[in-house]
Amino acid sequence: MTIAGVFATLSLMMAPAADQPTVRISQGVLNGRADADVAAFKNIPYAAPPTAERRWRPPGPAPTWQGQRDASTYGPLCIQAPPNGDPGVGPLPMSEDCLNLNVWRPISAAQPAPVMVWIHGGGLVNGSGTAPLYDGTNLAKRGMVVVTLNYRLGRLGFFDHPALAAERPAGEAAGNYGLMDVTAALKWVRANIAAFGGDPKNVTIFGESAGGAIVTRLMISPPARGLFDRAIVQSGLGRELQTPLDRKGAYGAPSARERGEVWAYGAGLRTAADLRAAPADLFLTPPPVFANGDLTLIDGRVVLSTVEAAFKAGRQAPVPFIIGSNSAEFWWMRPTDRNGYGQIDDDMTWLERADAVQAYGGLEAFDKLAITDLVFSEPARMLARLHAKAGHPAWLYRFDISSPQNPEPHGGATHAIERPYVFGTLNTLPYPVEDRDRKASEAMMGYWTAFARSGDPNGVGRPRWPTATLRDTRLMNFVNPGPTVTPVPFSARLDLLERFRERPRP
Repeated sequence: MTIAGVFATLSLMMAPAADQPTVRISQGVLNGRADADVAAFKNIPYAAPPTAERRWRPPGPAPTWQGQRDASTYGPLCIQAPPNGDPGVGPLPMSEDCLNLNVWRPISAAQPAPVMVWIHGGGLVNGSGTAPLYDGTNLAKRGMVVVTLNYRLGRLGFFDHPALAAERPAGEAAGNYGLMDVTAALKWVRANIAAFGGDPKNVTIFGESAGGAIVTRLMISPPARGLFDRAIVQSGLGRELQTPLDRKGAYGAPSARERGEVWAYGAGLRTAADLRAAPADLFLTPPPVFANGDLTLIDGRVVLSTVEAAFKAGRQAPVPFIIGSNSAEFWWMRPTDRNGYGQIDDDMTWLERADAVQAYGGLEAFDKLAITDLVFSEPARMLARLHAKAGHPAWLYRFDISSPQNPEPHGGATHAIERPYVFGTLNTLPYPVEDRDRKASEAMMGYWTAFARSGDPNGVGRPRWPTATLRDTRLMNFVNPGPTVTPVPFSARLDLLERFRERPRP
């Protein structure tokens, strides 16, 4: 029997009370908490605290402990700006010592169970695995072992500086520390999840927004290869700006190292010792911007190229793949807004812009819908098609469920609104839900868990979801009456945007 198998056997034997399950893993013994159906283990460290001299270092070995560790409550979230009511952020104190994860397991499910590892969004500057929105209980009730995690954010997670480069050991990966954290968590899952009844050979990674972007980066990252078996990307972009660590990026933008030096100079920090001694909250101001490529780095070891280039070359992980977006992601953002997304408008010729406005039926619709299509809908279709072209199964979806109780002044489904439907945590929504919302959530959980179980989202009692192909791409449209298979909506305008994206640049 393997070591993991021994731990799994011991974990099932060590349960002193129904509401206080006990698990032994390689680091020590954990005491969790359970209800009638699901056991939860929280605040499990998966790497060394990234503090003091470990700030801006790859994650180190996870700590061990003697005796039993209380795993009944969440640990701290990673350093970030105040959440201001963001439902994707837990309500707990923050700390640099935040590399912890949480596990939910079904009490009575057959062993081993499929594993679903959630990677939270938040623009790589906020969010956590501890938010009530991401409670894994309802997915665990469907036979999944669910893992949520924290990773370093902002300049503490995605950063470089000449002084750090000068002291760095030869060959050490740099810049993408938050992504290295997620990779370390996946290694922890491979090594330990059998103790919770999970199958280390059946791991699905899924994430939303920046978490979805992390999923696509894991799909092209050499250190992450072999650590997961399926992937789901919810509103995870695909053509976003990515910044090289030590050379200029697109549009002549400064490198990540140059950006770090400019920021540090303004903060009065010159040396590596200065940077490591500075209080963590100093790195929050001014906030780095995901859309400008401040945090999406090409470091040459963890991430070798843009996601787009890797998929076009067929270098992505050959795993079953679900990807999709919402119908009104960034309805409030215009192509002319001055940020990394609005720069798209600057790159359009007057004729391209005129054709686009006509395709959208006028300037008002173009202003309202173009960023959603440019940043989310068209890239999702592109990645699904490229994955299919490489010979791997891919499924495309669109989430278009709206509620009359939703106070947002838009039509369609805004960015991130699908998350409580996926987790079955509709109770976290700030408005009353209806039976159709609960049915939609059941449908999404059904597709997602079937995919995690077998690599195919289809199952009895649900409309059959066809795979994407290079030329005939249909999708699953999650709408109020129920999931429906349709051609890609508004494909003509996506075709136009694709031609704009693919044309040669000077």
